[in-house]
Amino acid sequence: MDLRTGFQKGASEISDSCKPLKKRSRASTDVEMASSLYRDTSDSDSRGLNDPQMGFGKRSDSPTNLDADGSDSQSVDSNLSGQGGSSSKRENVCQKCESFGDSLVCCEGECNRLLHPECLGAGSDGEPICQECKTGSHACFSCKVAEGDVRRCAVSGCGRFYHEACARKYPGTAVDPRGLQCPQHSCATCCLERDLQKASTGRLMRCLRCPVAYHTGDGCVAAGCVMVTPHLMVCSNHSSARRNGHLCSPVNVGWCFLCARATQKNIGKGGRLLCCEGCPAAFHPECLNVEMPEGVWLCSECRTGKKPHYKQIVWVKLGNYRWWPAEICNPRLVPTNIQTLKHDVGDFPVFFFGSHDYYWSNQGRVFPYVESDRNYAEGQVGINKTFKKALEEAARRFQELRAQRETKEALEQERNSRRPPPYKLIKSNKPVGKVQLHVADLSEIPRCNCRPSDERPCSQDSQCLNRMLQYECHPQVCPAADRCHNQSFSRRHYPVTEVIKTHDRGWGLKTKQDLKKGDFVMEYVGELIDSEECRQRIRHAHENHVTDFYMLTLTKDRVIDAGPKGNVARFMNHSCSPNCETQKWTVNGEVRIGLFTLCDVPADTELTFNYNLDCLGNGRTSCHCGAENCSGFLGVQPKSAVVREKEEKVRNSKVKPRKRKLKPESHEYRCFCCGEGGELVMCDRKDCPKAYHVLCLNLTTPPYGRWECPWHQCDVCQRVSSVFCDFCPTSFCRDHERGGLVPSALQGRPCCPKHNPQRPLDEGHAKVKMEEEEEDEEEEEEEEEEEEEEEEEQPESPEEPAE
Repeated sequence: MDLRTGFQKGASEISDSCKPLKKRSRASTDVEMASSLYRDTSDSDSRGLNDPQMGFGKRSDSPTNLDADGSDSQSVDSNLSGQGGSSSKRENVCQKCESFGDSLVCCEGECNRLLHPECLGAGSDGEPICQECKTGSHACFSCKVAEGDVRRCAVSGCGRFYHEACARKYPGTAVDPRGLQCPQHSCATCCLERDLQKASTGRLMRCLRCPVAYHTGDGCVAAGCVMVTPHLMVCSNHSSARRNGHLCSPVNVGWCFLCARATQKNIGKGGRLLCCEGCPAAFHPECLNVEMPEGVWLCSECRTGKKPHYKQIVWVKLGNYRWWPAEICNPRLVPTNIQTLKHDVGDFPVFFFGSHDYYWSNQGRVFPYVESDRNYAEGQVGINKTFKKALEEAARRFQELRAQRETKEALEQERNSRRPPPYKLIKSNKPVGKVQLHVADLSEIPRCNCRPSDERPCSQDSQCLNRMLQYECHPQVCPAADRCHNQSFSRRHYPVTEVIKTHDRGWGLKTKQDLKKGDFVMEYVGELIDSEECRQRIRHAHENHVTDFYMLTLTKDRVIDAGPKGNVARFMNHSCSPNCETQKWTVNGEVRIGLFTLCDVPADTELTFNYNLDCLGNGRTSCHCGAENCSGFLGVQPKSAVVREKEEKVRNSKVKPRKRKLKPESHEYRCFCCGEGGELVMCDRKDCPKAYHVLCLNLTTPPYGRWECPWHQCDVCQRVSSVFCDFCPTSFCRDHERGGLVPSALQGRPCCPKHNPQRPLDEGHAKVKMEEEEEDEEEEEEEEEEEEEEEEEQPESPEEPAE
């Protein structure tokens, strides 16, 4: 029986230049990959390295010589096709039936939606309120279910309602005591790239059917989105589930994305493959260190919502032909006859290299081209000339697009470096959430003993009791009244300052006038948050790889966060030898933080203070203050004069001191699971040197705070382990250690049943062991050479012993 899908229909008209990488051994690629989650690929394709190509009876010069009726009988939503355009109809789209109209009515309830009068369903009283707002039962904009507790987006004029759990699934969601900000107010692509500052700025194009939004440029919009108006779209998540009666399933590759990309010689090793249901990706479960799941499974990129974009080089699967390099094109920029071909939401045109033809494809039939793919044809015999040309053009275009992207990023970075990052300028602390400001009664404010007749009452040179106790005088309580010089916080008597760009410490603040020792510089202001909100913001910043913090502890329960809101004091840098310090003053019953000079500061000098940073986690931030007593890291005590004197004495000594090379307690630089290098997560347990890839741990983001690796947890009951395999993270507790490990041929080191006791080291761990032995030998040789040099430099006279 001949099984054919919409993409295979008319395949005989495809040219020789689109021959498949290798003919599938099954009747139909589409039907085959929909049948189960894994494949036994011991006899399947490996990008068609060795098998002969399969041709078709009809040849032409085009890889997609298909007419509109004979290619794909896919359909386009009639409400969306050909409507998207004019700025005059900018928002005149009914958000219920998704059709245009000039007589739309804005619901006066909480949802603020634009609807047709008939879609609005106004009652007899004629009030323009929709049925959801009348009943108060609003459906979640994500799951479309009205049951449960739903929250309205806190952004003015939004009107979307969500279950908090549904909203948190999207990376652009922000939940804090002030309310919930839905993901339609930040670009989904920028959020995935961890550029949160850029994600929430600029013009956005929002989906009519789900909480997805993108910036309006081609660099952010996912390929396959259908533009309805310049600010409304239907995103690529809403493609039809079935086409021509066939289940639309991705065409998965026949090799593992991890080990096939790592070493070319492993491409044909076959084995069970775990196939993604959203894209062509496939993996060995062993490479992911996961068990074969049941039901629908998505790869990490599909789970996070990563989509193909315009001007991206991809590999495309068309019919029974080989995977072919192509570029995703914006539908507006392709020829008119290609635009008129029938296609669906989620489809996008691709330009085939080599043959220079166009065709419509979707996310299930493309996967990204990487730089190493340019060497794909090396060492192969009988490769089609058109395919070789396509590989050359794809490699050249890939380099061009990367150069354009790098140039654009450099220009954007240079433009951003001209001014500080955006923030809201405020003059006083703003409480957030449960925090409330306390205003003291006049009877509670202490009265100083200064006299109005003094030359400078309550000044730094006076004997003002309030100033000594760091209380600010109140104009209605102080005897000096308006002549009082101890009201700098309330009157904001700040010197003239300027925000500057430093060489290696970002932005800084310098004074434009001379300052004397003890002068008040300015108050450190921002949002007043409690400790719970502080932890939540730090956790959110950690998850989004944000490294700049502007938090300053006020009391044990209050923190000043000058990140989103603050004054120019937020730009003051750290120094191990600062010219300013922070002081806590009580102003009208509230504790506030002021910055005061520690010495005379001349004009045009940068103002700095010691952050006294309390580090959370394992990382330490390097210090670049350049002071003589610099400790090297923020939060580390600056070097004292005695330590500096000893270091200077050692540097100036005639005989070099013996260098004892102590072996640092460092972590391994290769993953304990796969044996490969890269970006690793270190175990925080004392004396544990193990490190892992985040993907090998089956995680999407690095763990937060203190984290112990799975080597210390029993594989059966997750309790503390007592016996460990020396070659993988397998371990067992005392209750399950019996029979779990056996001695290996390698010095009797224990190994689990996953390894052959006679040859327990796989290739990755053998490589690690060999490199460690080589490093030990090199260290021993270096120590011997240093000892020989020291013996030669020893002084002959016993009167001058070496230190």
